[in-house]
Amino acid sequence: MFAKSQKKQEQDWQELEWITQAKHGSQVAFHHLYEKYHQQIYALCWRMLADKDSAEDVCQEVFVVLWQKIDNFRGDSKFSTWLHSVATNVVLGHLRKHKTWLQKIFSIEDQSDTTKEESVPMHDDSGLDALDKQIARLPERARIVFVLFAVEGYRHEEIAKMLKMAVGSSKSQYHRAKALLKQWLVEAEQEEFCHE
Repeated sequence: MFAKSQKKQEQDWQELEWITQAKHGSQVAFHHLYEKYHQQIYALCWRMLADKDSAEDVCQEVFVVLWQKIDNFRGDSKFSTWLHSVATNVVLGHLRKHKTWLQKIFSIEDQSDTTKEESVPMHDDSGLDALDKQIARLPERARIVFVLFAVEGYRHEEIAKMLKMAVGSSKSQYHRAKALLKQWLVEAEQEEFCHE
């Protein structure tokens, strides 16, 4: 237990060293941070965008923004928490650039929560676990709210502000996502059971 704790402290110290060096322009240190966090950030992008090409592009954009803004990290929170916040903002910024995003998200108050929204077609789901595959199937609004709330830990009030929607809409989209995921996971289990 002590050895594990000591190893964690060494890793934390190493990460702080990389951050400090990256703030002073070290590309080598920045590359270490990239290697450490690339998979997590890609997973976040994939979950929110449900498209491999977009997730790869936005993930790269996150690290460009990180390089530009790493001086803004003051250590008030864990670096991973801060980086996920940066990544979330980059993903949302990417979505806002698209007309469909503006129509679906910013006009959400004009639509009823029961409006039928198509689920997203899958594009290369290799390397994803069963839950991630199901998350990617969710309709866009429900998926984004679900990822922000259940995966990233944002509160509905924060999500509502980010997505310019009512808190109630955020909650209803989350419950919609949860209900769909539960239904799909049960169906997947039943299908697997039938093939045994």
